[in-house]
Amino acid sequence: MDLRSEQLADGVEKISLVGRMDSIGGHDINVRLAELVATRKTLAVVDLSEVSFLASIGIRTLVVNARAQSSHGGVMALANPQPLVAEVLKLAGIDTIIPVYPDVDTACSALMAAAEGR
Repeated sequence: MDLRSEQLADGVEKISLVGRMDSIGGHDINVRLAELVATRKTLAVVDLSEVSFLASIGIRTLVVNARAQSSHGGVMALANPQPLVAEVLKLAGIDTIIPVYPDVDTACSALMAAAEGR
């Protein structure tokens, strides 16, 4: 599992995850994702377009970090999941906890609108 981070316009941080979020990939990424989103206030879009598999540990990683981000006054959204990953997110009800958008641009716009409304 790999993680890349880049700053987008208006202070949104795009975090791209690559690989399988299974027991090995989820563990590898958990600490690195927490360093980016769980310890500070930010607007974070997690791009899932290159995540091919999402297991329960990956779901836990996303939920824990989204809640930590929220407790710091930030917002995290998921973007562009592959069909299998999108189905897992929906079946697990994660889309009711963390907003899921069809692409990064839509997620960025939604995060900026949410930040303005706070």
